[in-house]
Amino acid sequence: MRQRITYPVTHVVRFIVVLAIGFAVAATSSSRADECPSVPHVVFVTGDEEYRSEESMPMLAQILQRDYGFRTTVCFSLDSDGFIDPNNTKSISGLEELAEADLMVLFTRFRDLPPEQMEHFLAYVETGKPIVGFRTATHAFKFPADSPYREWNLEKIAELVGQHWITHHGHHGDDPLTAVSLIEDQRQHPVLRGVEPFECYSWLYHVDGGKHSLRGDSQPLLMGRTLKSSHEDNPDYPPTTPVAWTKTYQAASGQSGRVFFTTLGHPYDFKHPSMRRLGLQGILWALGREDDIPYEGVSVDTVGEFDPNNAGFGRQFKQGVTPAERTLGRTQPQATSTFRSVTRREARRNRRRARSTRRARFVD
Repeated sequence: MRQRITYPVTHVVRFIVVLAIGFAVAATSSSRADECPSVPHVVFVTGDEEYRSEESMPMLAQILQRDYGFRTTVCFSLDSDGFIDPNNTKSISGLEELAEADLMVLFTRFRDLPPEQMEHFLAYVETGKPIVGFRTATHAFKFPADSPYREWNLEKIAELVGQHWITHHGHHGDDPLTAVSLIEDQRQHPVLRGVEPFECYSWLYHVDGGKHSLRGDSQPLLMGRTLKSSHEDNPDYPPTTPVAWTKTYQAASGQSGRVFFTTLGHPYDFKHPSMRRLGLQGILWALGREDDIPYEGVSVDTVGEFDPNNAGFGRQFKQGVTPAERTLGRTQPQATSTFRSVTRREARRNRRRARSTRRARFVD
């Protein structure tokens, strides 16, 4: 005969209390997990032989790591000895990192990548994850006519980022060549917080006007006015055209991804606080983190000195530099970090301060 076991009422009550506490702790942990999203992984894909993306993109990556605790990877074109060489148009090392990326930042020019590298790019685009592009990413690739990727030379890149290469208003010396202004009805856009009108060194790319229009749902944020043009009398290429916009793209998976793009990107542009702020806030917006952007704009202090070489072809870039030296220890294993990144707790505190600042400014 099976013996019946009974428990004192106090034991039952104690069990219920312990169980309730357990559920409360679990709920609190879940709530805290919701408040602490995973650290984004931003992959910068560089490779242009003219505008020193190998210098400007690591600079932005350093700020993201320091101020937001982001994980960043910078991919470079390398020579046979492992030194950064943007003249190598046939290869970009590290693109496999795109498989784990939350955001791709694209600043390449006329690359002809092998299939094993290009497939990493295509796989990322098929996910519908966000994309940020700078300047020559309107002509990121230049595949031969018999390549299966040849449509990425023009139409597909235009569908993705908003436009392909058409023409520019000319390179005229080493003075600023484009006056940048905010579009009035877009002044409240998060990407433009703290961005002031400025003159930049980027000669103006034609993307909209005359016979051409930005693609898809592109929403211009900034306008550029050429200060000197080789197309002054040509109505097909007006002297003003957008230099920054947002849009979305539709991936094969059905996912819709955010895109921020600017045709600015001359290395000297990034010496201006508004240019650095534009790039950083475009990245935050693309990631869906516009709440991290205070009304006065994000901090744009560089990590150490930023003194890029001028734009130009040939051997204009800094030679004999390794990825480890350029990236200061972000994901490349052989590098040594020379700055301290913020912790998650500090990043959350910075976001709370930013929100408090916005509320105070709103009340004022």
